[in-house]
Amino acid sequence: MTQPPAPPRSAILIVNALSRQGQKQFDAACAKLRDAGVNLVETIGIEKPGTLVDVVAKAIAQKPDMLIVGGGDGSLSCAVDSLVPTDIIFALLPLGTANSFARSLGIPLDLDGAVDVIANGQPRRIDLGMIDDDYYCNCAAIGLSTKIGGQIPPLLKKTLGRLGYLLWAAWQSMKFKSFKLIVTHDGMREELDALEVRIANGPYHGGVELVDEADPQSGEIVVQVVIGRSPAQLGWSWFASWLRLRSRKDTTVEFRGRELRIETIPSQKVSIDGEVLAKSPFTARIAAAAVNVMTPRT
Repeated sequence: MTQPPAPPRSAILIVNALSRQGQKQFDAACAKLRDAGVNLVETIGIEKPGTLVDVVAKAIAQKPDMLIVGGGDGSLSCAVDSLVPTDIIFALLPLGTANSFARSLGIPLDLDGAVDVIANGQPRRIDLGMIDDDYYCNCAAIGLSTKIGGQIPPLLKKTLGRLGYLLWAAWQSMKFKSFKLIVTHDGMREELDALEVRIANGPYHGGVELVDEADPQSGEIVVQVVIGRSPAQLGWSWFASWLRLRSRKDTTVEFRGRELRIETIPSQKVSIDGEVLAKSPFTARIAAAAVNVMTPRT
C-alpha cells in the first residue's frame, strides 16, 4: 500500500487576531505547533482590518513548504486566492465563530486537535468554489445570510458567537423578503421563488450541516435553494436541518454541476464564506483540486 505523503516540517503562521479567538489563541498556537515539531520560520498576527490579503501574498512570495492560517471562514477564504497557483500546502486553525470550512474537512475545532492535523495529518487536493473569478473555501450565499454576515454588530458576534448569529438572524428575518431566482445549467433555465440560496463546496453553512451532498472533493458545485415566499418557511428549513429531520429535504431544491449561472430579481448581495463581497448576477464554478490542504489522516 502506498503511504500518504508526510506533512511538511516548516511553515509560516498567520493568525487573524481580529477573529473571535485569534488574539487569545495566537501565543498558544505558536507554542503548540513548535512542540508538535513544526518549525515556524515566521509568525504574524494580523491586527489591522483589510491587511490579510497583502500579508498572505508576501508570505507566499517566500515559498514556504506550508502556510498556516488561523481565523474564521472569511480569513481562510481570503488566503486561498494567492495559494491557487502554487504547490504550497495550506493548513488551518479554526479560530472563528462558525468554522464551517474546518467542519467540512473533518478538522477538530479545538486547538490541540487542529495542531495535531497540521503536524500529523496528510495533504489532500480539494476543490474550491468560485463566484465569477473569486475563489472561496466553503459556501457562498444569497438571502438572509448577507444580512447576518454583513450587518451583525461586532460585539454581538464576538461575545455570543453562534448564539449571537442566531439572535441577529431572528431579528433580521422579521423584515426579510423573498426574491425571484433564475438558474441556468446544462442549457436549461429554471425560475423559482427563493428565500435563500447556498452555493456550496462543503456541507456546512453557518456551522450547521445544510447541504448534505456538497463535498470539496466531488468536482462539482451544489446550488441549494430554500424555496417559498414566507420567512417562516426559511426558519422551518433551518430548524429542520439543525435537527436533521427528514422533512428538511422538502424545503429545498438542488442543482449541481461544474458551472451554473445565477440571476435574481431584484439583484441581491452575495455573502462569500461569511463576508459580503459580490452581487448577482454571477457565474458559480468549481475549481477542481485547486489547493493542497492538510486534513486528518485516514
